[in-house]
Amino acid sequence: MDDLVSAGLNDEQISAINHPGSVFLTACPGSGKTKTLTFKIAEELKKISSHREFVVAITYTHRAADEILERVEGLGLNTNQLWIGTIHSFCLEWIIRPYAIYEPRLQHGFTIINQPDADALLDEICGELGRPRITSFDCNYYFKDGKATPLSSDVNKHEKIRAALGEYFRVLKKERKIDFELILYFAHNLIKKYPAIAVTLSQIFRIILVDEYQDTKEIQYLIICAIFAAGNGKTNAFIVGDPNQAIFKTLGGYPIAFDKFVQLSKLKVQEFSLSKNYRSSSRVVEYFSNFSVFPVAISAFAKCKDYPSVISYNKNIGVEFLEDEIVRLINYSLNDLNISQDQICIVGPQWPFLAKLTRRLMSRLPQCNFDGPGMVPFGRELDNFWYKLSKICLSEPGPEMYIRRLRWAGEVLSALHEEGIKCSYSKSQLLKELNRIDIDEENGMKYLERYFSAFLHLLEIDVECNNGLKNHYESFFDSATKKIQRAKKDGNDLIEGIENFRRVFRPRGGITISTIHGVKGAEFDNVIGFALLQGMVPHNTDPEPLESAKKLIYVISSRARKNLFLISESGRDKLPTTVLKDYQYGYSPIKF
Repeated sequence: MDDLVSAGLNDEQISAINHPGSVFLTACPGSGKTKTLTFKIAEELKKISSHREFVVAITYTHRAADEILERVEGLGLNTNQLWIGTIHSFCLEWIIRPYAIYEPRLQHGFTIINQPDADALLDEICGELGRPRITSFDCNYYFKDGKATPLSSDVNKHEKIRAALGEYFRVLKKERKIDFELILYFAHNLIKKYPAIAVTLSQIFRIILVDEYQDTKEIQYLIICAIFAAGNGKTNAFIVGDPNQAIFKTLGGYPIAFDKFVQLSKLKVQEFSLSKNYRSSSRVVEYFSNFSVFPVAISAFAKCKDYPSVISYNKNIGVEFLEDEIVRLINYSLNDLNISQDQICIVGPQWPFLAKLTRRLMSRLPQCNFDGPGMVPFGRELDNFWYKLSKICLSEPGPEMYIRRLRWAGEVLSALHEEGIKCSYSKSQLLKELNRIDIDEENGMKYLERYFSAFLHLLEIDVECNNGLKNHYESFFDSATKKIQRAKKDGNDLIEGIENFRRVFRPRGGITISTIHGVKGAEFDNVIGFALLQGMVPHNTDPEPLESAKKLIYVISSRARKNLFLISESGRDKLPTTVLKDYQYGYSPIKF
């Protein structure tokens, strides 16, 4: 208890951490959720008494997993018996790979198809289906009640989407591949068909922590709750999230209710809440609290709680002047409010708007740095071997990066093991050898080719003799080449330089440009939100438009520490988002 107090945790956080049983924790924005998770993990690691015990933490993103792991390691704890990652990684490591022999579709081997390859396959299939035309974007899906369910809100496309998915699954089966949703599907099938799997895991895991429970899919709850139920209370739960930020429902997110979780898990669970906001000013907290769907009392406890926040709403500007207005707001933030570049975020509802906006702002504000879509040459292909290796070769050695890069070296060794390649190096030895590779090359693609060649030579691997590594190699470079070609077509010739490649794994810097979904979990001094229009916020086919609009505005507004600028521009043939337009608030006038 004294350690938790000295670490700066409040009474609410300490009560949740010290509860001996299972916890269902509702955490408002800026309430120290990550800090609470970190110290709960730390306390559980201290209690481990057997080499067969594990603490498991399931996060929504790999970035969140990295952040929490680094915080735990920063406390000086041994993390050998901590497993942390996404639900897909969890299912692969703990269910599918150990028990694939019991699933006919997987028992003769399988590989994970990368997202670019999956999209390319779906686009090829869709192109053969005629009109009305659909693309891989339309074919996003998730499993519900054992059936592939299209995520597209356009029900008129569902018949064609199901036809495309049917052919897609046939090809994947023939090529012994599975995608991310099939990982969940087969993990659920295995744990449902063979209850002994859940029993075994419940004897190993002393606790399973779930971050962002409101964004977790229903099938994911069926998987982890099977483990809880099989353990008869041996495995505790620590479930954390905020139903007011459940903006992934149209993507399959399932904000499970407390009673439903208790029913599925068969656990005795205690409800807790975190209601103190340590992020935003009192005025910002008051503002975003208006848009909460689920009633919650939020109190401002931030150091900046008395900051005289500027909160503005512009619904009179035309779309042709939107870019000018954003430039003015950036300059106003920098020059009048003394906000640094890396504390400014521009948020829009759809990626297509943002890529073009990023390029134009870079041209108009050359004195500023930007972190937006289309600026780096390849995406986060997390299960691609060469992406794992690129994290080491494109990051710079240094004390502040050592723990992270050591973990990446471990990921490379694990991936080699999965490909049947034996390596005598420990992760520290491998990292030391990789640090010695010195490539003098300014072109990013050529740099990677030469580095990867040096890596293969170091470990005496013939990539032509390993289909897995070869396929990943071709996919990695094909995807990167296409991104570079698209960027150069749009006038971004700098994208193929090695320094731009290195941006992928550096801490974010400059003005952030992101979607509402992409910025979730982040925080900035100043937030600029635009295109806050009916049909966009929320989407015009959203089945719960009023509730979804409130949650989206809640997420945008609660990212801000100090100042908030909201825009519903005219000229897009859409009206301002109703819940925003109807909110009678004393907005701040801005004089440029």
